[in-house]
Amino acid sequence: MKKRRLMNNINVVPYIDVMLVLLVIFMVTAPMTNPGVVELPRVGQDLKQQNTPITVSVKKDGSLEMEGKKIKADALLIKLNQKLEKNPELSVVIAADKKTQYENVVTVMDLLKQNQIHKVGLLLKPEK
Repeated sequence: MKKRRLMNNINVVPYIDVMLVLLVIFMVTAPMTNPGVVELPRVGQDLKQQNTPITVSVKKDGSLEMEGKKIKADALLIKLNQKLEKNPELSVVIAADKKTQYENVVTVMDLLKQNQIHKVGLLLKPEK
């Protein structure tokens, strides 16, 4: 009587065949899927500024100008509040010299926010 020996290796050829078939299926179907398309909401009106904003300039030395005229901080607040009482939709734009200290710009922004002027922005020059 002949004894049968146990086989101690695994035949992996069927597993490789299944993996290759799955790989081909995924490679064919992947370009067909549309990943993460976002449909943005539409608006009925332009988002452009309807009124021209009030421009407050901060010079290199920290001095303030409003619409081309030198002005002190307390007088600036009085004039801004008068203009905003007439038209509350107006916004304020801060145009600061690029060599002015950052602290000067933040001080003006803080002053405006403390006096309930919330529509404040910064004027920037776009690069070409």
